[in-house]
Amino acid sequence: MQIKPYVRKAQYYETDQMAIIHHGNYIRWFEEARVDFMEQIGYGYDRTVEEGVDIAVLEVCCQYKSMVRFGDVVDIAVSIRQLTPVKMVVGYLITDHETGDVRTTGESTHCFLSSGEHGIMRLNRAIPELYALLEGVAEQNRE
Repeated sequence: MQIKPYVRKAQYYETDQMAIIHHGNYIRWFEEARVDFMEQIGYGYDRTVEEGVDIAVLEVCCQYKSMVRFGDVVDIAVSIRQLTPVKMVVGYLITDHETGDVRTTGESTHCFLSSGEHGIMRLNRAIPELYALLEGVAEQNRE
């Protein structure tokens, strides 16, 4: 399965006093890219929630390599770096759309929760189809 990067144009309201994208916005961009990724694999976040699973954020890490400014267009590549039945680590690579220069890297760690009880669940048992899709992407990322 070929996952396309999420393409994002930086908006003026996202800039700070230094006329660059405020650091907090990158976390939102990660989420936008992750939602797009889930849709690309055919299992959107809305579907996971309907099936009783929440994908909760445990941790987010972000490394700023070079600035993104208003009007810049970036590509956000998403990868599955680690997957277990109860947890996954998602990687992000933000590059300039035109030059390919690296702007930001990061990752987020998630656990799978039961929507009703909010207890940790094993995704491979709760939604085997989704787990298999994620496992397939994780395997591609290792190659």
